[in-house]
Amino acid sequence: MKLILHYLKRYKGLLVLNIIAIFGFALVELGIPTIVSDMIDTGVMNQDTGYLIRMGLLIALIAVIGVCGTILLGFCCAKISSSVTRDIRGDVFKKVQSLSHHEMNQFGVSSLITRTNNDAFQIMMFLNVILRTALLTPIMVIISFTLTIRASLNLSLIIVATVPIIVAGVLIVGKISGPISDRQQKSLDSINRIFRENLTGIRVIRSFNNDAYESQRFDKENTNFMKQSKNLFKLMSATEPVFFFLMNIAALCIYFTASVMINDQTLQVGKLVAFMDYLFHAMLSVMLFCMVFMMYPRANISAKRILAVLNTEPGITNPAHPKMPIKTEEHSIAFENVDFVYPDGDEAVLKNISFTAKSGETVAFIGSTGSGKSTLIHLIPRFYDAAAGKILIDGQDIASMDVHRLRDKIGFVPQKANLFSGSIADNIRFGKPDASMDEIIHAAKVAQAYDFIMEKSHGFDERIVEGATNVSGGQKQRLSIARALVRRPEIYIYDDSFSALDFKTDAALRKALKSEVGNAIVLIVAQRVSTIMDADKIIVLNEGKIAGMGTHKELLKSCPVYYEIAASQLSEEEMQYE
Repeated sequence: MKLILHYLKRYKGLLVLNIIAIFGFALVELGIPTIVSDMIDTGVMNQDTGYLIRMGLLIALIAVIGVCGTILLGFCCAKISSSVTRDIRGDVFKKVQSLSHHEMNQFGVSSLITRTNNDAFQIMMFLNVILRTALLTPIMVIISFTLTIRASLNLSLIIVATVPIIVAGVLIVGKISGPISDRQQKSLDSINRIFRENLTGIRVIRSFNNDAYESQRFDKENTNFMKQSKNLFKLMSATEPVFFFLMNIAALCIYFTASVMINDQTLQVGKLVAFMDYLFHAMLSVMLFCMVFMMYPRANISAKRILAVLNTEPGITNPAHPKMPIKTEEHSIAFENVDFVYPDGDEAVLKNISFTAKSGETVAFIGSTGSGKSTLIHLIPRFYDAAAGKILIDGQDIASMDVHRLRDKIGFVPQKANLFSGSIADNIRFGKPDASMDEIIHAAKVAQAYDFIMEKSHGFDERIVEGATNVSGGQKQRLSIARALVRRPEIYIYDDSFSALDFKTDAALRKALKSEVGNAIVLIVAQRVSTIMDADKIIVLNEGKIAGMGTHKELLKSCPVYYEIAASQLSEEEMQYE
């Protein structure tokens, strides 16, 4: 497989040791039966005690060499297979980090987890076996069959007759096991997806009393996985008994034929003992080959799934010669006739969007659900690329800028606040890894998070559990805002990041932000009119188009869409615009 060969190149030194250990192991395993045969036919028959002692010491020495070779072989196999698996997982993880939202949605989170964990594990198991047998099997087979023919040509014909049957059986098993392995891995993807959905949505499931339905859904997929696994294991487990049955039939035929030959004095007892040892090694080697061949379809399926991720070209890439951002005190963002269509969509979500935002300005976006507000601001850090038009930051087209430098200029607070396992301080410091404790405390105070943090028993060292279930929705949002503030970026983007805050906290936060952001550009997506009333510019979106642009008072006069939204939320006094 190309995937395995690609990673094996990194461990040439260990591979050389592995090959040396294999040759040593093969020579020891096949050398001892030859010595034992001579001891029986020469030492025992002639009652030569001195010869028997010398040969016994030689066997002991060879056995010690064999033990050392076996240990070295085991070490090399374990080291190489585990290291290759580590490299594969590391490369898959790095690749996933570079994928755009579109590619992530194509694979699915649960499938990516399965590919990183289970598929990589399947390759490790296969590689561990193949490193032991890839060279050992042909060497053992060639030498063993050569020695059996040398010992007795007549007896060797019995072995030769059984080998084609075994090889044919292996080919059939390999052909059948491939599709089963594919279905098994896909079923495992579904199990991970259902389990992940249940863990993240457990409160919704309980609130609607749908525990039984979700259990039934999981049991159905779990049963399907069990059936596929059972079919695969039954197929694999059936091959070994059949193999040993054929081996025992061959051995029975050999003993019967050998007894006749010994009686006719055409075969010596020592030769028969050596022959049976050679037979064992030859048949064992064939069995190892069969095992590798049967494991191959499953490992091949896993390798293809991993390669599908590694070979995916990210939709968002750096230009061949990225431009350095312009260093300037005054910043600007400009949308020039921007259209956007989702990669798997047909109709434009955003149409002919044009506006500008300058240093110190707060620009807000409002509109009905599905009007394209969040999509619009996702274009700025290049989560997606525009289908037409240009987006300029400080006069530079963002498509010509290095993606990482572009995102360094932005403090992004997503619609769904996401915190990581670790302390509160670590989560805030995520926006600036080298932030001092004073900077973290200041950001928390501006984000109105300081008070509730200090109420925790460990303050900023309080641990955020997996899924951040030990903090409320409003607290998550405030910590996410603090994470952006500690970065002190040139552009702040708040994607409906105040929706979980009460009106008092919302007002206090907006007041604190106004004095904190200074010369930066602030972009806000909001559902509440009260949150954006003081914005320097409000852009009203409707069905992907700009329906109005201006201040709160201007839009109440000129934009019916904005007026309807405001009328549904504000009192009569707040609606007085004259």
